[in-house]
Amino acid sequence: MIRRLLDRLYAAAAWLAAAFMIATLAMVLVAILGRFLSFHLPGTDAYAGYCMAASGFLALASTLRSGGHIRVTLIVERLAGRSRRGLELWALAVSVVLATLFAGYAIRLAYQSWDFNDISTANDATPLWIPQLSMALGTTILLVALVDELVAEWRGRRSHGSAGHAPHHE
Repeated sequence: MIRRLLDRLYAAAAWLAAAFMIATLAMVLVAILGRFLSFHLPGTDAYAGYCMAASGFLALASTLRSGGHIRVTLIVERLAGRSRRGLELWALAVSVVLATLFAGYAIRLAYQSWDFNDISTANDATPLWIPQLSMALGTTILLVALVDELVAEWRGRRSHGSAGHAPHHE
């Protein structure tokens, strides 16, 4: 049941990332059409940037789970057995610590932007906590995915096959 819930969380974040990618495209197309048709819609550049950032952050967990993140395997591929498992556990534990810090700071940034009523300096004047929510959400879901991977490795249930070997990664 927990596995299905986690997989749905990662998939929902990936679909949301895809929607933001389409929104990025829409903002760029509106800006291009505006140049051709001599109209200007203020904020399209800023919103394209917000959507692109949201897409990137929300895709992190799904990319991790599908094996799409770049890994330096120079040392890991030469190890086997307990040495390899130890290095994998260490790398995942360090990743969890770093993701915890990143998610915590992202959440704090969004909260402080909301608390101080921080507004974009661009002509869109968007409250910055709104686009920062996607960073906070994406990094938090990445943290969940990394803990999921760490637990799977700890239990010996994490696969060490090719990158296309879903749902676990190498």
